[in-house]
Amino acid sequence: MSDCLFCKIVAGEIPSSKVYEDDVCLAFNDIDPQAPTHFLVIPKTHIGSVAEVSADNSAIVAHIFEVIAKITKEKNIESYRVVSNIGEQAGQSVPHLHFHVLAGRDMTWPPG
Repeated sequence: MSDCLFCKIVAGEIPSSKVYEDDVCLAFNDIDPQAPTHFLVIPKTHIGSVAEVSADNSAIVAHIFEVIAKITKEKNIESYRVVSNIGEQAGQSVPHLHFHVLAGRDMTWPPG
């Protein structure tokens, strides 16, 4: 999608602070971190949000969660939160599937 911020990051048109990259996904540090560790993991294929996950693309999401587990193990992070906002009311500001991984501080409940 040509006007999508995260598609532009995937294409290298906008720089990011990469944490991880493979053929399926990209992880990069959040530009407005809400915790000492705060990175995003996005699919390289444009998927609008969790609401668009289907049998055709669910393997991408499974891979992303494998990558989240790999990155957190490599960073020795034992406790973390994974968040995906769906829709504007829930706080989704970029309409491209992404997962926030936050760690390094106490996470309160309920959130928001």
